[in-house]
Amino acid sequence: MTPPPSGPVCAGASTAAGRRPASGPAPFAAYPSFTSYVRARGPVLLRTARSLTANHSDAEDLLQTALAKTFMAWERIEDHRALDGYVRRALLNTRTSQWRKRKVDEYACGDDLPEPAGLPEGDPAERQVLHDAMWRAVMRLPDRQRAMVVLRYYEDLSEAQTAEVLGVSVGTVKSAVSRALGKLREDPELAPVR
Repeated sequence: MTPPPSGPVCAGASTAAGRRPASGPAPFAAYPSFTSYVRARGPVLLRTARSLTANHSDAEDLLQTALAKTFMAWERIEDHRALDGYVRRALLNTRTSQWRKRKVDEYACGDDLPEPAGLPEGDPAERQVLHDAMWRAVMRLPDRQRAMVVLRYYEDLSEAQTAEVLGVSVGTVKSAVSRALGKLREDPELAPVR
């Protein structure tokens, strides 16, 4: 096994250098080492982790743990074109374990959130306000529904791919996503979007 890289596993993951388009992982030749993989795919993987957690620090910790698991299995992973899927699965498994251990839901307090009302129609910040409101609404979904919505709409996976990643049937994904979208439609904070 290759010795672990010095410093944090995610070193350089947040820099734009070496960033690949989000369309998919590069072929195996582009990732001769674990470090080169993390440098190339780190920003995309951090975005996935961020979509599964309530804050940026938790996302970094989650990604660090998933990358440590990936590093330990690096020599056993035969198809390096599937590395993103392996890390995504490690992220979900780790996050699910955290949910089961904590059993405490975290909710943003309404007093701490910016008020979306009162912005003029042509205000360039309006889009960001709506984005933030949508994000808060997604974070209020139950854990499993949130994971499915993240995979389907933030990661742009198909229903079949989402089902495979989560180890459930396609029907389960369809019904859970349908219920989640219903909750989002009823969310009072998203009223301006309707």
